[in-house]
Amino acid sequence: MSLSPNQQLLPLTAQTNPDGHLEIGGCDVVQLAHTYGTPLYIVDEWTVRTACQQYREGFRQYYQGDALVLYASKAWSCLALCALVHSEGLGIDAVSYGELYTAVQAGITGDRLYLHGNNKSLAEIEYALSVGATIVVDNWQELKILASLNQPVRLLLRLTPGIECHTHEYIRTGHLDSKFGFDPTEIEQVFALVSHSPHLNCVGLHAHIGSQIFELQPYRDTAQVMAQWFSLARHKYQLLFTELNLGGGLGICYTETDDPPSIREWVQAVSESVTTAFQGQGLPLPRLLCEPGRSIIGNACVTAYTVGSTKTVPGIRTYVAVDGGMSDNPRPITYQARYSAVIADHLHAPLTQTVTIAGKHCESGDILIKDIALPECHVGDTLVVLATGAYNYSMASNYNRMPRPAGVLVSQGHSELFLRRETPEDLVRQDCLPHRLRL
Repeated sequence: MSLSPNQQLLPLTAQTNPDGHLEIGGCDVVQLAHTYGTPLYIVDEWTVRTACQQYREGFRQYYQGDALVLYASKAWSCLALCALVHSEGLGIDAVSYGELYTAVQAGITGDRLYLHGNNKSLAEIEYALSVGATIVVDNWQELKILASLNQPVRLLLRLTPGIECHTHEYIRTGHLDSKFGFDPTEIEQVFALVSHSPHLNCVGLHAHIGSQIFELQPYRDTAQVMAQWFSLARHKYQLLFTELNLGGGLGICYTETDDPPSIREWVQAVSESVTTAFQGQGLPLPRLLCEPGRSIIGNACVTAYTVGSTKTVPGIRTYVAVDGGMSDNPRPITYQARYSAVIADHLHAPLTQTVTIAGKHCESGDILIKDIALPECHVGDTLVVLATGAYNYSMASNYNRMPRPAGVLVSQGHSELFLRRETPEDLVRQDCLPHRLRL
């Protein structure tokens, strides 16, 4: 059985080459850094494909009904990655006009597009309808807008199941005190409105309980709650829902101490839980949808940096600075996220020092990794931070007017840019200099 990508720190193709360098996708990471510059996102195509395949094959094995896997593109939305997951049979979950537009430009058709968001603009809604996407309705405002459009709308209703899970408070979304979804006290009112709105083709329900989750029981609990709501909709409001979307949220390894379930274990638990819950309610099995993002792209990517200055504070710590930081990976300063790293130039050298990896931004909190054991670091070494595919580029910024990094896709010894490095010219492209300030 193939390794589950979300349980690995490095991409599946990672190995040490004869020069002692880290190699990914058959490409020497040190050479990639020299060729394309740093910081550099390096994505292993095989790892992405393997994750997609394990989700699809898992549902074929464990679920007796139809299933559709959607890539949660908020993890990393760009043309290449949308096209890559689409080539593996996945649809796209988008949360904005921009993500939806990117997916359409990558060739994904409306029957595989789902638009989320807790405050969709009218422009976003109209664009989604124009491309045939399904709209996941989050609140009364959206529902009333859609009901007033006097045109057919395919939609899911996002409900808050009241399920708690152990993860960062910013990425818990299924508990009752959340900005997302209809509250359980509103469910019958929502069902009543939908049942009397002939233009609203409500095909099912959606729930998402959070991200970076290592537990399986919350998904089992969610399946039970959703089956009860399916039953209520059918028997009291004659709403014959056919789709159930249980979101995503499967966690990944960022450090050696992380121990998430495998993709197959997650799919099996979700499939069996939905089957048990729906059969218990005497309901036909729904088309089962899920929205993995982090577990598809997270461990498929590393970020290469070049080591620069060092500073030793006697008796406290040694700082090793790299040529990137919070502008290309804001998760440590935002979520206190933990990462692992290696020196690509001498992968298996003895771990002789404990250092703190600092970014180059003018911010004391710009620390990528605190107190990590590494070999002796030298100026010019290629330091590689692992598992950086999810929410790194997608949350990247131009803080301190830093250009965002390039991205390269590697496979079978070949590398190709899929994101160009921003230039200083790009940074001022949208600037407008008022007439009276021109010299």
